[in-house]
Amino acid sequence: MKVLVPVKRVVDPYAKVRPLPDGSGLDTASVKFDVNPFDEIAVEEAVRMKEADPGVHVTVVSIGPAECEDQLRKVLAIGADEALLVETTDAMDSTVVAAELAAVVGQLKPDLVLMGKQATDDDCNQAGQMLAARLGWPQATFACKIVSQGGGIEVTRETDQGEETLSVPLPCVVTTDLRLNEPRYIALPGIIKARSKPLQKTARSTTAVPKTRVVSLKAPPPRPAGRKVGSVSELVAALKERGAL
Repeated sequence: MKVLVPVKRVVDPYAKVRPLPDGSGLDTASVKFDVNPFDEIAVEEAVRMKEADPGVHVTVVSIGPAECEDQLRKVLAIGADEALLVETTDAMDSTVVAAELAAVVGQLKPDLVLMGKQATDDDCNQAGQMLAARLGWPQATFACKIVSQGGGIEVTRETDQGEETLSVPLPCVVTTDLRLNEPRYIALPGIIKARSKPLQKTARSTTAVPKTRVVSLKAPPPRPAGRKVGSVSELVAALKERGAL
């Protein structure tokens, strides 16, 4: 089975970022970038599939600037077999990402696209669903458990009513949730081995343009300092004082 895992380069979730003075974007100078955590979970799951079945082949793909190679090398170190970088500095939204990924799927013809349910920089939660719609493939979102079965997979997902288990035929798109697994610690031999794994670079193959644009960005207002209270009655009084009760 061929598994394709899209990987997005995002600002380190623990880094402090500030909007540019004109509100047109974020000041990312000197900010560390990393793999989108949800995508790292997808890579970990694909590698576990490969370890359980040597017939599984894992390809990771990233769409973005040349610097994305750093994140692709990291997921190759986790255990992916090969990487593809669709190199571009064009503005992108979920529409463009889905179009480019559909083109990659047409080229590589994977049986399964396994990707994070959302990116931590925009929290759109759209690309996986848009990709499935473009391909006309079945999809299962927010997977917290994946089991291979015959010509398909069984996906358990958490909903507001409890756990829901779906049987999905291949090929399909599955997006991963946080509880699916815990990505492994990357050991030094894996990092060294990743340097020699194939990483192909290509240009965009579609002319899709963003359907949305960021109008402005601004930092949230600073939070007022908190204070400790010594008892429940004092807490209630403080809440009434602020009009919260």
